[in-house]
Amino acid sequence: MKEFTISKNDAGQRLDRWLGKTVPLLPAALAQKYIRLKRVKVNGKGAQRDYRLCAGDLLQLYINDEFFDTPTEGNAFLSIFKPVLDIVYEDENIMVCNKRPGLLCHPDQGEYVNTLITHIQAYLYQKKEWSPRWENSFAPALCNRIDRNTGGLVIAAKTAPALRILNDKIRDREISKFYLAAVVGKMAPPSGELKGFLLKDEKKNQVAVYQKPVPGGKTAATRYQTLQVKNGLSLVECELLTGRTHQIRAQFAAAGHPLAGDGKYGQRRDNRRLDRKGQALWSYKLVFDFPTVAGELEYLKGKVLEVPREGIDFVGEYFG
Repeated sequence: MKEFTISKNDAGQRLDRWLGKTVPLLPAALAQKYIRLKRVKVNGKGAQRDYRLCAGDLLQLYINDEFFDTPTEGNAFLSIFKPVLDIVYEDENIMVCNKRPGLLCHPDQGEYVNTLITHIQAYLYQKKEWSPRWENSFAPALCNRIDRNTGGLVIAAKTAPALRILNDKIRDREISKFYLAAVVGKMAPPSGELKGFLLKDEKKNQVAVYQKPVPGGKTAATRYQTLQVKNGLSLVECELLTGRTHQIRAQFAAAGHPLAGDGKYGQRRDNRRLDRKGQALWSYKLVFDFPTVAGELEYLKGKVLEVPREGIDFVGEYFG
């Protein structure tokens, strides 16, 4: 519990607005709830949210200490009252979420509250499974990431051992990742493998594809299979054999079949015709292959997690 005495400068403010300024990490909806539950007392009694504060009023706030911290990227999860997550799988060690397009995986300079990891941390905090005040060295973390405008499966580790194991498994290609993509035109051949070397331009956050090795270039390989062709588009399943930035988007564009809606690698005329913003790409399946020992995550060996096609917006829009 923390106590505050209202000064002349604070007098005249509504209780809820004063609370929002004094405890900036406390979500407005939670603040209203705490006022209703009388966890915010004025002179020892509950008060209405629109109560006008008077100089000398004694406020007692029965609010967790962490809400009084200075807002930072590390405690942004406290600002989320109702986490919005599509949880595909969860156990005591990991959770796998189906990220919606438009949501960042991690904070950036423009957004550090409404991201997948902050929603996950808020969810676990509110379930009382995790608190930053319990752990000095670990916070729930994402093991893989996908582009902002790509939808699909992202793995989060709830414990430090799970994070270490999954990072090793992803690095060693022991978790297979499959995507569905809507690409312009018809693939020839209908199935095969795209290979090349990707060189990233850090300033543009864009990669170029080369067929021969180039200084700084990284090998990239994507196995694909055409599942359906309709209205000038192909529904393609892609398996990542390597995990490079924008790999699928850049390789299919270089092959003459950019993804529908891809503003970075696609053609403007195609995107206008398709009336789509954001690449038609979804990380829809994960296979936990685990050919080597996985320690306390051994129980995941052979597990397959998949987003049904009806849950992928562009599949129904273009191929339904």
